[in-house]
Amino acid sequence: MKFLSECVYSSLQYLLEAVRSKEGVESFFRYLDEAWSLHGKEVVSAFNLSGFQLIYDLGGSSGGFAKELISKYPNCTVKLFDLPEVMDISKKYSAFSDDSQITFHEGDFFKDPIPEADLYILSRVLFNWNDEKCIHLLTKVFMACKPGGGVLVVEPTIDEEISGSFPAHVYCIITLLHSEGKARKTSEHCRLLNTAGFKDIQSKKGNVFDVILARK
Repeated sequence: MKFLSECVYSSLQYLLEAVRSKEGVESFFRYLDEAWSLHGKEVVSAFNLSGFQLIYDLGGSSGGFAKELISKYPNCTVKLFDLPEVMDISKKYSAFSDDSQITFHEGDFFKDPIPEADLYILSRVLFNWNDEKCIHLLTKVFMACKPGGGVLVVEPTIDEEISGSFPAHVYCIITLLHSEGKARKTSEHCRLLNTAGFKDIQSKKGNVFDVILARK
C-alpha cells in the first residue's frame, strides 16, 4: 500500500507549488474549484440549507464552494471572508460580477470581528488549528450568528480505525504542513462545537468529506 494516495499526494504538490509562486497560487485556486466541482454537490446536499439566506464562507478563498451553494440554493447570498492577500488573488481570479450573489469580505477571522449571518461555512479550516484556536474561532462564530442560525463544518475526518484510510493520509499531510493542525473524529468536532455553545449537532459522512451542521 502506498503511503499517500494519488489524490492526496496531488493535493500536497499543489500546496507546495502555491507557496512558491503567484502562478502556483492561481493553479491552487483552480484546483480548489475543480475539487468542489467533484465533491461540492454532495456536501451542499447533505442537509437542507434553504432556510439560510446570508452565508459567510470563512476562509472561502477561491469561491468554489460558494458557487456550489448558490447553484443548489439560488436565493442565498454568500460572502467570502478571507485574508486580504487571499481576497486580492480571488478577485482577480474569479469571474464574479459586482451584482453577484458571491461577494468579498476581507479579514482575519481570529483577529477581526465576524459579521452577523444566518450560516457560517468552515470548510477545511478547523484541521489547520489546535483545539484551543478552534474553540476560540467557533465561539466567535457562535456569538456573531443570528438566533436560529448555524455553522456548517466540512472536514476530512478520521474514523475510529484510521489505518489505511484516506483521512489517515490527510492527517499525515496536516502534521507535515502545519504543526498546529489536527485531523479529528466526528465526536471530537462535536465536542468543540458544544464547548463553543452550539447545539442540535448533526453529522453525515461523505465519500471524501464529513459534513456537520450545528445550530445556535
